[in-house]
Amino acid sequence: MALPSPPTPRLKTHWFRHGASRGAAQQASAAAFIVWRVARHTLDRTRHAGFAVEVGPPYFQFLREVLAFLVAIADRIAFARLAPTARAEFTAALVHHLARILQDSEDDLIGAAAPGRPSHGDSFIDLVNELAGHYAEFGADPTDKCAPGGFAPGFAFVRYLGTRLEPTLPPEDRRWILDQVMAVQAPEAVAMLQQSLRDLFEPPARASRRAALTGD
Repeated sequence: MALPSPPTPRLKTHWFRHGASRGAAQQASAAAFIVWRVARHTLDRTRHAGFAVEVGPPYFQFLREVLAFLVAIADRIAFARLAPTARAEFTAALVHHLARILQDSEDDLIGAAAPGRPSHGDSFIDLVNELAGHYAEFGADPTDKCAPGGFAPGFAFVRYLGTRLEPTLPPEDRRWILDQVMAVQAPEAVAMLQQSLRDLFEPPARASRRAALTGD
């Protein structure tokens, strides 16, 4: 009997009261929660599809790669929404928030990093720094119809995530993960992130007007 798919997480879409100050660091704190939930959902969906993402180091290796991919997407969305200085502040704060969440989770489940080695959080920051330049080489899908301020990664962008995930899986699963990521997991994760970040970055005045029209 087939198991039911993991439920799609219900992500909060409005994080601030109308008119409240929303600095880049505060936005990054909310965005980190969104990115973490989306990455965990992506991992759960991959396991449900029959891929053996083993609990332990492989689980976190997979999770780190998905998080780094989503950080790259969030940074592109921020590029369209924020001034350059605010975008840099947002992305840096987002990565550090995620590093703390990841370290707490990894320390709890598999233990702290060995003495003399970088902490799990520092290793994640190093990975993001390494991959940022790689993802920067990839563009958007030219046929995308996403809302203004959004970003739809192109074929090469998503394919690169699949190739990064291959080594985290057993050999028998590696030949299939690329198709799964490109057809299912990446589009779903990007759509969830797009929607949540669009609401997060929405100017308070615009949110107030929409609430007045809808009665929310």
